[in-house]
Amino acid sequence: MKTKVLIAVAVLALTLSGFAQEKEKRFGFEVSGGASFATSDLGDANLQLGFGGEGIFHYRFMPHLGVYAGWGYNAFSAENSFAGNEIDFEETGYVFGLQFKHPIGISPVSYYVRAGGLYNHIEIENTDGDIIGDTGHGFGWQAAGGVDIPLGRNWSLTPGVKFNSLSGDVNMEGTNTQLDLNYIQVRVGILKKF
Repeated sequence: MKTKVLIAVAVLALTLSGFAQEKEKRFGFEVSGGASFATSDLGDANLQLGFGGEGIFHYRFMPHLGVYAGWGYNAFSAENSFAGNEIDFEETGYVFGLQFKHPIGISPVSYYVRAGGLYNHIEIENTDGDIIGDTGHGFGWQAAGGVDIPLGRNWSLTPGVKFNSLSGDVNMEGTNTQLDLNYIQVRVGILKKF
């Protein structure tokens, strides 16, 4: 008899907690931007401080686990490189992955951790803004972490740090160059849950 009562209480508790989870919004759209810091040279180019941003959609399919997908852009410049002087390197493409988000203690603030992939390319532009080289799209990876600070009415501030890694080859004037773009991004974002 005690076993049946315990099972009934456990089922009731799980059912009630499931209803409580359903009140939280499952979808979200986040826009973030900020500074990017290259962790290594790109070919022979010493990259200067960069900037960029992302727009991503979120879908939470479990209480603390969800997926994300979207589009990102990052730009760096170099005074001297294999491609010439005063060259810009722009990485654009798609991001996707898993996100784990959990409240910090009993506060409304949560931390998040993301692990995912990139399907991006690196364009090389001269001072006139002409594209003089392109690696073509290829796969890379992304790891990120930060905090979700509720602002009210399903809005949150989402400061965080990301690391992106992408490799590709570019052929310029008959010379093939391997480009390994690795950088840290410091971002501040705004998230709308719906």
